[in-house]
Amino acid sequence: MPKTSKRVNKTPASPIRKLVPYAEAAKKRGIKVFHLNIGQPDIETPKTGVKALQEADLGVIAYSHSAGMISYREKLTEFYKRYDVDISTEEMIVANGGSEALLFAILSCADAGDEIIVPEPFYANYNGFARSLDIDIVPITAKIENGFALPPIEAFEEKITNKTKAILICNPSNPTGYMYSVEELKKLKEIVQKHDLFLIADEVYRDFCYEGEQHTSVLAIDGMEEYAVMVDSISKRYSACGARMGVVVSRNKNLISEAMKLAQARLSPSTLAQILGEALIETPQSYFTEVTKEYDNRRKTVINRLQNMEGVICPNPKGAFYTFVKFPIDNSDKFCQWLLEKFSYKGSTVMMAPGTGFYDTEGLGKQEARIAYVLNTNDLNNAMDCLEEALKVYPGRSTSKNLEFNTI
Repeated sequence: MPKTSKRVNKTPASPIRKLVPYAEAAKKRGIKVFHLNIGQPDIETPKTGVKALQEADLGVIAYSHSAGMISYREKLTEFYKRYDVDISTEEMIVANGGSEALLFAILSCADAGDEIIVPEPFYANYNGFARSLDIDIVPITAKIENGFALPPIEAFEEKITNKTKAILICNPSNPTGYMYSVEELKKLKEIVQKHDLFLIADEVYRDFCYEGEQHTSVLAIDGMEEYAVMVDSISKRYSACGARMGVVVSRNKNLISEAMKLAQARLSPSTLAQILGEALIETPQSYFTEVTKEYDNRRKTVINRLQNMEGVICPNPKGAFYTFVKFPIDNSDKFCQWLLEKFSYKGSTVMMAPGTGFYDTEGLGKQEARIAYVLNTNDLNNAMDCLEEALKVYPGRSTSKNLEFNTI
């Protein structure tokens, strides 16, 4: 029998989706599953984009330019000016989702055997993409005790070798919701300049900031012209995950030129998704104001409930729509599967993403899980009721006395 490739064999399963068969089986048993495992918002996609698709007069749905339609890229330059980011149409490549944009960035920065430093816990697909490309993720562990803030810059210095090609961050963070400050970004600027590295920033959640926090793009930091690579997507901003429309942006002309080879090899991004994306840029600010307010209410609901559960440690995320939580349990993979296989409360249960899949360091995340607060507050409260009752009866509940934690 033919054997599959080693690179695929060592690519980890997604912690976000690997338990889907158990969720499907639970639904077949008549159990309602609250999906807190995946960042799929229930917010309606703005009608401006949907209308543009409906009214598009396309005799032929043709290829676009490999970098994306010029009209869309021109709109994107206008869009990013709202965030103090001044770029040209030649400094971006439109991609089939943020995932493809991230792949273009990684492939353009590193070769097989090279290393990319990433603060963990991190978005699980960073590990999946890197391993499939034979690129090594070098983790630096952020701590729940300080809300998963940027680890000390000395920790980065200790990990840098002649194989290190880039540092990769997500800001605001998926999975923790942590928002990097300008001071932290400037510390990263110093280290990438000192060691001649790229700084890849996944900024997909830039529009969701709470408690007066404001997002700063790596492209808005002076002196980062040759070092910064930004990845973005319309998926979360406009609740258009299924459109698969992203972009990679850099003022490093050589990187964009090299990435264009990859863009040309896959021919072009989706023409239909670009029509949608271009129209969505006209979405009024009132939409974001309303959506952010709604997410903030959901955030407060979930954080308040979690922080009042016995033995649960939950920081206070300032961005995105995730929180990374420590539970008094023996094993998050077992617990999350048990919730779907063995447990229900009032005919319902909860699906979460086990924390182990968001770390590269062996053994970490066994008591943690990511929660996406993307459901309405009523559903979130019902989900928290389920979770609270589950923790009372889970056979693998930890009896450790070291569970106290001062929330931030």
